[in-house]
Amino acid sequence: MTARSRTTFEPASIPRFPRGTRFRFDGTRNAWVILAPERLMMPDDIATEVLKLVDGARTIAAIADHLATQFNAPQDEILADVLTMLQELADDTVLEDARPSAPP
Repeated sequence: MTARSRTTFEPASIPRFPRGTRFRFDGTRNAWVILAPERLMMPDDIATEVLKLVDGARTIAAIADHLATQFNAPQDEILADVLTMLQELADDTVLEDARPSAPP
């Protein structure tokens, strides 16, 4: 059974990689990877663009705004897609909310 987080992301959430999880470029694979305890994930190009903006300081709304501007896309659609993707990663315990008062 896969562990599930209790994190529920919303536009004001501040995603970050939890301790022990890294997002980096792997020269051997020539690809961006997420390294988590006993796991390696290779996000697709779209997910990589989103994850490059996850810095533990920027809100999900700010990430969506940046991407909407960068790709000249509708902000509400980008926000919905980003929320879904980041929530799936939080459910897989790859991301958490950095807000001090984040609900469990």
